[in-house]
Amino acid sequence: MLIPTIIMGVIAIALIIVAYQKGGGEHILGLKSAGNILLQVMPLLIFVFIIAGTIQYIVPAEMVAKWVGAESGFRGILIGTVAGGFTPGGPITAMPIAAGLLQSGAGIGTMVAFMTGWSLLAFIRLPLEVGLMGWKFTAIRLACTFLFPILAGLIANLFFAKASLT
Repeated sequence: MLIPTIIMGVIAIALIIVAYQKGGGEHILGLKSAGNILLQVMPLLIFVFIIAGTIQYIVPAEMVAKWVGAESGFRGILIGTVAGGFTPGGPITAMPIAAGLLQSGAGIGTMVAFMTGWSLLAFIRLPLEVGLMGWKFTAIRLACTFLFPILAGLIANLFFAKASLT
């Protein structure tokens, strides 16, 4: 986490410097906007990190290994796909949950399927998608993307099952 933090810090400082050099107080407006976003997102972040941190201690390691661990095989990939598809929110929600499950012993294929299902399927947004895009478009999109989380999980298991992630 140190390297990504340093990179993001350098980018943030560079943007503040650019905004300052433009004049007109854009750097102040940008910092105020950042503060407002932080106040809006902070409660969600706190709860998500509590969930992610607690999952690894509440769910027994044996259960994680059986249902979504490396030994769970295709069943784990299907569970990851469906769970990812039903996980609400953006990356601030999904990624800490996936990280907590990974630290609890979930298999790489399952977590790849989870993250791919979360990003491609997003069942939670289907009512909005049907309302804006129509049921036909939504059905076509789901038909075209449904197998990708499963395939991604299988590929991850095939090539990276023995990879060390720490």
